[in-house]
Amino acid sequence: MPPAWVAYALLPIAPLCWGGNIVLARGVVDILPPVGFAFWRWTLAFALLLPFAWSRARKDWPLARAGWKNLLVLGITGIAGFNTLLYTAVHTTTAINGSLIQTTMPGFIILMSVTVFGEKVSPGQLVGAAVCVLGAALVVLHGNPATLYKLDFALGDLLMIVAVVLYAVYSLALSHRPPVHPLSLMLYIFAIGVLGLFPVYLWELAHQGGFAVTGKVLLSIGYVALFPSIVAYFCWNRGIDIIGPNLGGLFICLIPVFASLLAIALLGETLRLYHIAGMSMIIVGMFIFSRR
Repeated sequence: MPPAWVAYALLPIAPLCWGGNIVLARGVVDILPPVGFAFWRWTLAFALLLPFAWSRARKDWPLARAGWKNLLVLGITGIAGFNTLLYTAVHTTTAINGSLIQTTMPGFIILMSVTVFGEKVSPGQLVGAAVCVLGAALVVLHGNPATLYKLDFALGDLLMIVAVVLYAVYSLALSHRPPVHPLSLMLYIFAIGVLGLFPVYLWELAHQGGFAVTGKVLLSIGYVALFPSIVAYFCWNRGIDIIGPNLGGLFICLIPVFASLLAIALLGETLRLYHIAGMSMIIVGMFIFSRR
């Protein structure tokens, strides 16, 4: 097993890519339907990964077949379910609502690991997790807790809650995955995600129609197929393998931090004191949680 520092180097890459995914998803709601966006994202990601992972996936097939139930859970929750719900949610909720709800993911991971798998969490770890969540919330609330009173929870908010629960299940299921190579794992669950999305995509085409193939659409699908999919999932899966879902799940709190930084860089927003304070709280909370 690689040393823990490898996980600490890999895991921040995933929320960086996923922060970009959220920013992009908000920007293309008018030109890309949610299921179609998710379906072509994972179809392209599978095609890009196939030449590099095929030989390993063939060798790992006996192990994958033995652990097919776990792979099915991973593919449906983390690939097909979470991302489709996220893309659907941003159509009917605000960015601040979605980001705030997503910061609860580490809490769901810890709660499920304790109640379902019987894992033990110390009071210090609970404090660290709480500080991380509060730091992330400080960023998305722009340093003003009164913003909570202005939130108008809509269908998109409920969808984000379901999405968060699904990804918590995905993160916990990674600890029980079959012992296949990381590239094989990604290829298998990408394929399951695409197959799971295909009938839903056909339904969307029949009821809502498709989308115009433009340069912006192609670039958007290309970005989410490469970075939030292949790069992010490889780093996330490998990091969770090394340090486990409880500690690894805290890195989810970095998503609103990176999303804010991307908004500053791409949208010209100003770096505020609450950005610095929130990021500092997240770093401190992760340090508290990781202490033995």
